[in-house]
Amino acid sequence: MHPPRKATSFDIAQLAGVSQPTVSRALRGHASISEETRKRIEAIAHQLNYKVDKNASSLRSQRSNTLALLFFEDPTPDGSHINPFFLSMVGSITRACARRGFDLLISFQQFSQDWHTEYEDSRKADGIILLGYGDYEQTRSKLELLVSQGTHFVLWGSSKDGQPGVTVGCDNRQGGEDATVHLMAGGRRRIAFIGTATRHYPEFFSRWRGYADAHEAAGRAIDPALHREALNFEEDGYGAAQTLLSAGAGFDAIMCASDTIALGAMRALQEAGRRIPQDVAVVGFDDIPTARVSSPPLSSVVQDQRLAGDVLVDTLVRQIEGGKASDTVLPVRLVVRQSSEG
Repeated sequence: MHPPRKATSFDIAQLAGVSQPTVSRALRGHASISEETRKRIEAIAHQLNYKVDKNASSLRSQRSNTLALLFFEDPTPDGSHINPFFLSMVGSITRACARRGFDLLISFQQFSQDWHTEYEDSRKADGIILLGYGDYEQTRSKLELLVSQGTHFVLWGSSKDGQPGVTVGCDNRQGGEDATVHLMAGGRRRIAFIGTATRHYPEFFSRWRGYADAHEAAGRAIDPALHREALNFEEDGYGAAQTLLSAGAGFDAIMCASDTIALGAMRALQEAGRRIPQDVAVVGFDDIPTARVSSPPLSSVVQDQRLAGDVLVDTLVRQIEGGKASDTVLPVRLVVRQSSEG
């Protein structure tokens, strides 16, 4: 008895009513194939238990069929050195790679190293996804070098004019405005902002601009005494809230540039005997898992991590396949929880 014949891409093409090259491109996630056609071909491939021959594909294309996901180390209290928001995004990036027939190489890098020469040049990976970059002004020269080398890469961050490479990120400015408008609608009159509001950290700066937009639209002046600088660390949020309290500035709400900052600020408020949200309402940004189980649960601006993973991988694959890729800004939504209700 002969074993059953393995399905081929020609079988899929016949059933889908398309050419074999179209099947090949669709299963690699090529940007030239419509979403409807890709899904139809993927469904038929699944029914036939068809598996992409990565070795043969790699030989034909002279590619590794691997993408590199590079984290840049952040000092964190838990020793992970990874922004918790990025940890939550890894799963969606991994699944998006698998759907498109790519392996994923995950690595830590430090900007003091020549990480830009490590991956595509050595054929370890066909392209790079960059998550986290610290001080953008210090990072820019590295990104410019990647562009000059012709490296395929996509950066998660805040899109801005003249930025090297291709960026995918959320609508940080809209998220900051939505959070502030929500606090105003709850009757809050003195809303503090905790987060670094400089162009060195574009995402936080955009969130601050949204905070400023909401004040302008409401005809309210921003009190500089209600702004405290903080990077994306819980201890920074804790210290910033402590200085607000000790200065006696008088505030009834805090818009935080990240959930991590917000969790630290809530700890400082609670230690000072301030009730949340009765005395001070708090809203964060990112909707990390800890936000949902904090006490009280933290209101937060949600970035769609599943969609983010899909778009990051799609954008990078489009570059690798020779297509044109451009910056993408993803929508956000505010999830209201107990920390800002009432």
